Amino acid sequence: MEKETLFEGKIFTLGRETIDGHAWEIIRHPGGVGVLVVREGKMLFVKQFRPAVNAVTLEIPAGKLEYGEDPLSCGMRELNEETGLECSSMTLLQKFWSTPGFCDETLYIYQAHDPKPAAVHLPPDPDEDIELVWMSLKDALAMAGRNEICDAKTLIALYLAVLQTHEIGR
Repeated sequence: MEKETLFEGKIFTLGRETIDGHAWEIIRHPGGVGVLVVREGKMLFVKQFRPAVNAVTLEIPAGKLEYGEDPLSCGMRELNEETGLECSSMTLLQKFWSTPGFCDETLYIYQAHDPKPAAVHLPPDPDEDIELVWMSLKDALAMAGRNEICDAKTLIALYLAVLQTHEIGR
């Protein structure tokens, strides 16, 4: 196997890997974590502008793993930075590849247990302008059905919330 780095950025690396005479362009990414937060029957979302899709999105709290960072630690940190909440513990609900055809990014979806205001609120990333939105699972599913929630990790979190609500597959 031959490996060549074509681009190395702050968020990802683009490489060309030749395997058995076939060349593949592959994005290497450290991965990310999303956190499903449910309190008093409502789910927590963050509303923010995403330049890559030139749109304001509604997503579960989430963030990028630093290389070598533990996903659970990342989830706890991102929950605090983006929402000002902390929780007693988190449970891993799902681990998946976002786009395995060309990218090795692994995403982890955790559920936060007993979310409450953080004793110490970590500062958010300087480029983030986030609005917190609480809504029922029913309303969130309706928005997803109208293509108003289009973020893949958030759609997967909604699916997992439905499974939990109906105690299917667990």
